[in-house]
Amino acid sequence: MGNRLSKIYTRTGDDGTTGLGDGTRVAKDSARVCAYGTVDEANSCIGLLLAAAVPDDMRALLTSVQHQLFDLGGELCIPGHAAIQAADIDRLEQHLDRYNADLPALRDFILPGGGEAAARCHVARTVVRRAEREAVTLSHHDAVRPEAIRYLNRLSDLLFVLSRVLARHSGEGEVLWNHEHRKH
Repeated sequence: MGNRLSKIYTRTGDDGTTGLGDGTRVAKDSARVCAYGTVDEANSCIGLLLAAAVPDDMRALLTSVQHQLFDLGGELCIPGHAAIQAADIDRLEQHLDRYNADLPALRDFILPGGGEAAARCHVARTVVRRAEREAVTLSHHDAVRPEAIRYLNRLSDLLFVLSRVLARHSGEGEVLWNHEHRKH
C-alpha cells in the first residue's frame, strides 16, 4: 500500500463537512460521522488501556479488537460496506465466556475503578456503549448492518468482564456500589 496521506490538512473540511469513504460529503455532525467517530474514540480508549499493565493474553485480545474497531469504523464510514461478520461476534462471546467463567456471580453493581487498568477498561466500555447508541441512531436514518450493532453490544459486555478481571488482577478488587451510602 502506497502513501495514502501525503498531506494531513486539506482544508476541505473547513466548511463543516467531511468526506465519507465513498466520496460523498456530509456534515461533520451527521449521525454517520458521529457513529464512526465514536468507534474511533473507543479504539483510542482501548489504546489507553493497553498503555497500562494488562496480562499478555488480554493484550493480544484487545489489540485484535482494535483492528476490528478500525474495520467497523470503515464499515460505518462507507455506506453499504460490510466488515464485521457474525464470526467476529461469536469470537467475542467465546472470550467473554472464558473470562467470565472464573468470576463470582454479580450480586451488586460495580463502580468504575479497581485499579488503573480496570478504570481505563471501564472508560473504554462506556465509550463503546456510546458508539452503540450512535450506531442505533444512525440506523434510524440509514442502513446499518445488525452485525455492527451486535458487535458493539457484545464488546461492551466483554470490556465489563475484563474490567472485573483487571480489578482482581491488580489486587485492588472491584468497587461495589453501596446503595446505603447516603445513610452515612
